[in-house]
Amino acid sequence: MQSVEFSWTQAPFDWQHDYGTRMSQCTPQDTVRGMFLNGMLKSIRALGGEAVAKRCLEASGHEQLVDAFNYPAALPLQFLTLAMPSLLARCGSYDTAMRQLGRNATMDFLGTPAGKMLLMLSRKDPKRLVESLPSAHKASMNYGAQVIDWMGPKHGRVILKREFMPHAYYAGMVETLLELGGATLVGVRSWQTSRLDSEVTFTWE
Repeated sequence: MQSVEFSWTQAPFDWQHDYGTRMSQCTPQDTVRGMFLNGMLKSIRALGGEAVAKRCLEASGHEQLVDAFNYPAALPLQFLTLAMPSLLARCGSYDTAMRQLGRNATMDFLGTPAGKMLLMLSRKDPKRLVESLPSAHKASMNYGAQVIDWMGPKHGRVILKREFMPHAYYAGMVETLLELGGATLVGVRSWQTSRLDSEVTFTWE
């Protein structure tokens, strides 16, 4: 299955500053589910190693994270701040690391009962799978908004509003959903449109 990669920036990216800015925008009302955090730790462990994942968990102040509990939305960004040096060493670039985290998160969610139901209802159709993104998002966090805008039968965009996770993360999610639906010659591009807003455009054959 062939995928087409696009780079969303040419200049060096200050991810530490970006994460700090995003964390400063989090409010006490913004939360994520423990299952999202556990999935991220699982992905960090696979990409960066057990020691890195352990440091992230220790930084959360919890001995373990409960899937059904709600936690501060800043926690995933804290995890990324700690893990990114190791992820960069493993993945080679920031964009690749974030996309891989998004891909892993998608596969992790689709392994849950809710994810398996989503796959069944979508009949593994690429369009239906992409359209399921907003509902899957709501199952993991209580902030942000995602709108799917179709510009053709196999061409569209995801408009992301007030999202704390970087756009390359969502590019990885969209890419994975399309591939799982059997799409070929997948092209996914993402960029930031304002401090917490971004877009992901996609095409396939």
